[in-house]
Amino acid sequence: MASPTKNFAEGAVMFGIGLALRLFTEDVDIPVFTLTKVGVVLMVIGGIEILYGVYRTVSSRSDKASS
Repeated sequence: MASPTKNFAEGAVMFGIGLALRLFTEDVDIPVFTLTKVGVVLMVIGGIEILYGVYRTVSSRSDKASS
C-alpha cells in the first residue's frame, strides 16, 4: 500500500494539473469533451486524494500513540 505522503503528493499534483486545465483551456475546443470540465474532475479527485493522505497520516499517528 502507498504511504500517506505519496497519496498527498499525488493528490497535490492532480489538483495542480486540474487547476491549470480549468484556468487556461477555456478557448480550446475538443469535440468529445471540454477540458475545463476535465480540470474540475481532476481537481475533485486530487482533493479526495489529499484528504485521504491526511486521514491516513492522522490515523497512523493515533495508532502509534495508542500502542
